[in-house]
This record gives sequence, structure tokens and C-alpha cells, in this order.
Amino acid sequence: YAVARVPGSKMAGAEGDDSLYPIAVLIDELRNEDVQLRLNSIKKLSTIALALGVERTQTELLPFLTDTIYDEDEVLLALAEQLGGFTVLVGGPEFVNCLLPPLESLATVEETVVRDKAVESLRKISQEHSPVDLEVHFVPLVKRLASGDWFTSRTSACGLFSVCYPRVSSTVKAEIRQHFRTLCSDDTPMVRRAAASKLGEFAKVLELDYAKSDIIPLFTALASDEQDSVRLLAVEAGVSIATLLPQEDLEALVMPTLLQAAEDKSWRVRYMVADSTELQKAVGPEITKTDLVPAFQNLLKDCEAEVRTAAANKVKVFCENLPEDSRETIIMTHILPCVKCPEVRLNIISNLDCVNEVIGIRQLSQSLLPAIVELAEDAKWRVRLAIIEYMPLLAGQLGVEFFDEKLNSLCMAWLIDHVFAIREAATCNLMKLVEKFGAEWAQNTIVPKVLGMANDSNYLHRMTTLFCINALSEVCGQEITTKHMLPVVLKMSTDQVANVRFNVARCLQKIGPVLDSSALQAEVKPVLEKLATDQDMDVKYFALEAISVLALA
Repeated sequence: YAVARVPGSKMAGAEGDDSLYPIAVLIDELRNEDVQLRLNSIKKLSTIALALGVERTQTELLPFLTDTIYDEDEVLLALAEQLGGFTVLVGGPEFVNCLLPPLESLATVEETVVRDKAVESLRKISQEHSPVDLEVHFVPLVKRLASGDWFTSRTSACGLFSVCYPRVSSTVKAEIRQHFRTLCSDDTPMVRRAAASKLGEFAKVLELDYAKSDIIPLFTALASDEQDSVRLLAVEAGVSIATLLPQEDLEALVMPTLLQAAEDKSWRVRYMVADSTELQKAVGPEITKTDLVPAFQNLLKDCEAEVRTAAANKVKVFCENLPEDSRETIIMTHILPCVKCPEVRLNIISNLDCVNEVIGIRQLSQSLLPAIVELAEDAKWRVRLAIIEYMPLLAGQLGVEFFDEKLNSLCMAWLIDHVFAIREAATCNLMKLVEKFGAEWAQNTIVPKVLGMANDSNYLHRMTTLFCINALSEVCGQEITTKHMLPVVLKMSTDQVANVRFNVARCLQKIGPVLDSSALQAEVKPVLEKLATDQDMDVKYFALEAISVLALA
């Protein structure tokens, strides 16, 4: 593994000088075949520079580093990062331009993360150049990168225009704008992609007239690029550009292109529009009403699930940012009718408290109830599971009467779902509902139905009764548990299915602390003792464990 030495430099013979011995070791590490040693040495560059002093860092260390940029990516990445903080080590802003050659080389390497880090460091040190040095040293570097033979250098140039533009003369500004225009129509998609990703940032530092005359045509061209990876980045730029323009220019110059993106043939581009949180704020209330609402409607009904999901995730924010005078009308006539896809409906239901504040519970229940019922019976069990998790929130918003009339039967139906995860979630849901509506409500509406399942011919449903009693005993309290639930559990101890019997033992252990001591001794203990002699090993095991935990021995 060879690394160039600087001919005739003191660094090449540093080993002969005792005071520079540690530096010699570090330099040797930079040449070592072991990548980790080279990496460690790069991370100690500031130590080397401090020891060498400003002059030797400028004349020896930096040329040495510039000549050695043929290394492993992780070493180059560390070098690019280190150089961004080197200004003080080369003598301050007056000499900062001597950091440009190694960073320029790093900005052209093949590995993207190294180039990005080099550009980040270049952006950082550009601020430390005086306006004169910026034009003399930094801008020529940007131009060289922008007209480089390899696409790697041209992509790096895209990230540097905006940091030098505000501080240079009008002649140089014109040259920078021309270079940027050229890169936006580069033959290589990666370069156009890099230009598109920096278009919004560049637009923000341009004078308004140039933003309109230069940036808008570039935005329009990139937004209709043949590569969808370019078009989707143009969407992001469009949002930034929208914040810069007055309303009439925005409507005429930017909105047609953004609305075209919302109907792009590539779902990835439509996804970017659906996922944008800033677009609505950027265009303002009037354009939102006329242009964005219809576009958002279409995105909620998109043929691709990813797009619908992205739009659904923005329903809450979109509705909150609608103009107050027309918010309710827009939600009722444009947004809620789109609630057909599970992702959209679930998202509206998950933000129910916010939607309720805007349109009121009566309209909400009328609009959403059919969707809720449909979701509760959806063929995909994960959709059913999601709706169960929202049920306590729904109950709190809709109130006990409406809940009993419209949704109670759904909650009970989930208890006999063929998917265990649904039955388990439904049991947990009952407990949360009792916490919300109280023990008396539970005794009148929930407990009788749960206990009725103890006689079901399907042993899985009989077991669900026990799971429900486990969950409900604490929230229902001692009286309901002892008087209504305990007799059913005890009766199930003679079930023909061993799985049911051992779950009786576990249930008795769980509800034991809720029962009074007389019921424990007189009713629970004899049943557990009988189960402890059961022929099934699991039944025996859980019965003995319950006796031990409840201290009934």
C-alpha cells in the first residue's frame, strides 16, 4: 500500500527529529496497510496540525493529504469531515482557501457519502472566505466542479451555488446562474437529480426577478423530466418556490406544475405531493380551496396504497389548516366522502377528537358510522385490529347511549373472531370501555353477554369468557366479580376440554385478590383442590400454582 511522501519535506524525514516523533508515528499510521490505523490517524489530524504549526500544516500536511486521496471510503469520509473544522489550524479565515484543494478532490470521488461530506465541509468554510477570496478562490472551484468530466463532480457543484451566490458581484452571479441552468439539463440523470434537490435552496438566495425568469422554467422542466426520481425532487423545490412568490404569480407559474405532479403517472411523484406538509401553508387559503382540496381528494382515492396512506396521514393537518369560514363545509362535502380506503378511514378515526372539534359529533357519527362498521368487519384482520384499538377513543367521543345503540354489538362480535389477536384485543377493549363507562354499565350491558359465552359449543369461545373475566374483574370490582362472574368460572371447572380447565385455575388465581376471603375459602379452595388431582398435567400444575399464590394450602 503506497502513499506519496512530499519530496524533500521535513515530514518525509520527521523520524530524525525527537520533538516530532509522535507526528512521525501518526504519519506512518496514515501509510499503514491497516484501515483502522489509517482511520485513527485521520481522526487525530487536528493534533498533527497543532503540533506542526500553521505554516507546516499549510505547506506540508495539506499537500500530503491532497496527494493521498486514493483510500478506503471510511478514511476519506473522516478526512472530509475533519477538514471542515480546520480553519483555525491553517491560520484563520485569511488562509482558509488552502483547504480547498483536498476538499475539491474529495468532492469528486465515487462514494456518495464522501462527496456529500466534502460538500458539507466546503459549504461550511465558504462562509469563512471574504467576498474577495470567495470570487478568487471558491467560485473557480465551483465552476471547475460544475464543468467536470465526471458526473460526480457536477453533482457536488449543485450543493455549492447557493452558499456563494449572495456574496459575489453581479457579473459572477450571472455566471453562477448559467452554470446552474446547464446542470439542470445535464445528460446524466444523477446530476439533474442533484440540481432538482438544490433548486428550492438556490431559489431562496436569488433576487425575485431572477427567481421568476430563471427558476420557474427550470422547475417546470425538471418537474416533467423523463426520470421520476428527478420529478419527485422537483415537487419539493416547488413548495420552496411557492413561499417566495406573490399569490398571482404563484397561481399562474407554479400551481399548474404542482397539480400536474399530483396526477403524475409515477406513484412516487404523487406520494411526494401527498406527503408534503408545507405545500398548504406555502400556497395560502384561497389556492388551497380552489386547487389543493380537489387534488387532495384524488390523492385520498389514489390507486396506490402508499399514496393513499401518505395522504391519510396528512388528513388531520390538512383539515386543521383549512380556512375557518369554509372548514366544516370542505370536510363534510370533500374530505369525508373520500373515506373509502381503510388507511384513510383509520387515520380519520385515529384523529377523531380533532375532527369532532371541527364538525361536531352528530355529523361525525352519521358520516363515519358506516365506515366504522365496514372496517370492523374488514377481511384483513390487521384492519379489524386497528379499529378495535380506536374503539375506546370512539366511545369517549360518541357517548354511552350512541355506543350502546350502534357499536356494542361490534365489540361483542370481536370476542368470537377466528383470529386470536383480535379476540385478545377485544378483551382488552372491554376493560378500557368499563374504565370509561363504569361498573354499573358493565353489569347491565357487557357482563351478561360475556358470561353467556361460557355455554358456547366452541371451546375457544368458552376460553374467551375466562380471558374477559380476567380483564374485567378488577375494573368491575368485588361485588360484581363475586356475585356474577365467580359462579360461572367455578361451573367451568368441570369442562370436558383440559385447556378450559387449566384456564379456570389461572382465572381463579387472577381474580382471587378481588374476591372476599370467605368466597375464597368456601368456594374457590375446594374447586382448586379438585383440579389439583386432575388427570391432565397442565391442569394439575396451574391448580397447584393458584393454591400456592392465593395461600389456600
